Amino acid sequence: MVFSDKSPNLGLFFCFNMAGIILGEKSVQSQKFNDLGERIPTTFIRTSSCHVVKIINTDKYCAVKLGFGQTKKNKKSIQGELTKAGIKNPLRFLKEFRLDRFRGKFSVVDENGKKILTFGSEKLSPGQFINPGSLFKKGDLVDVSGISKGKGFQGVVKRHHFAGGYRTHGQSDRERAPGSIGQTTTPGRIYKGKRMAGRMGGERVTVKNLQVIEVKEDGLIVKGVVPGGKNGLLEIRSY
Repeated sequence: MVFSDKSPNLGLFFCFNMAGIILGEKSVQSQKFNDLGERIPTTFIRTSSCHVVKIINTDKYCAVKLGFGQTKKNKKSIQGELTKAGIKNPLRFLKEFRLDRFRGKFSVVDENGKKILTFGSEKLSPGQFINPGSLFKKGDLVDVSGISKGKGFQGVVKRHHFAGGYRTHGQSDRERAPGSIGQTTTPGRIYKGKRMAGRMGGERVTVKNLQVIEVKEDGLIVKGVVPGGKNGLLEIRSY
């Protein structure tokens, strides 16, 4: 992960595995021409402004909590956490990122009532901004995670891409039916996980290895599409 202070010239390089994490929101889907003259689909992910809210270090786990987006008002418990970190504006999204696999490569100390994460000669403290320009560069491959669009209750043809029944021999009402779903006396039940009609969408989806086309001060342009609707929360990772 790469974090930067409020000064754009000061960068904190949180580099255990050359890993970078930032929060953003889905903005505009468009298209561009690459260097070969090929037209490619693109998505702009707005990442301004993403803050470090809290450093968490307990016996059970260690994590960095990031905050993103603007809202009108937070709950008192959340606002107190932001005030303690020195963040004045209410934040819409808060997300924790576990650092368990990096244990032993950093340390956490208390300074002036705040937990500071130190790695080498660098320090990471609550209230700092994360700058995408120091985190990613053109050509990097990133994984983008988000909540997919909800599509309501759907049948097996749309939800699981079933082919449907035959149209012949008078089956006028079976074209989109699921067909037989169970067994006979043994085992006498339907197995768990059987593909049937039900709620579709609204699930966590990760699209891997999206290429970064351009890095801006307020976000990233990636090749391809990302999950979720417009203004939905996204997690951008590079491992």
